[in-house]
Amino acid sequence: MIERKLVVDGETWTVSLAGRFTVYERDEFPVLFERRDEHGKKERRVSRFSPQGSRSRARALAELTDAELVTLFRQSQPDWTSPELGYAGS
Repeated sequence: MIERKLVVDGETWTVSLAGRFTVYERDEFPVLFERRDEHGKKERRVSRFSPQGSRSRARALAELTDAELVTLFRQSQPDWTSPELGYAGS
């Protein structure tokens, strides 16, 4: 699985694909943003992404620029509001 690092507002996040996919996984899939705070508590956010180039999930994530990832991050939702993460807070 591909993972990328992204810095947003001075915080470093790990970006990867979330594990739950819909029947439309080639059209849209969840992107997971994850970091640990200074106390070691995990923070997770999820956004949905529709690839414009490659339909391979890993390749499509790799093709995104950092600016596009920041845009996805700004549109993301916390883990406790996300069906992809089972509405479970960290």
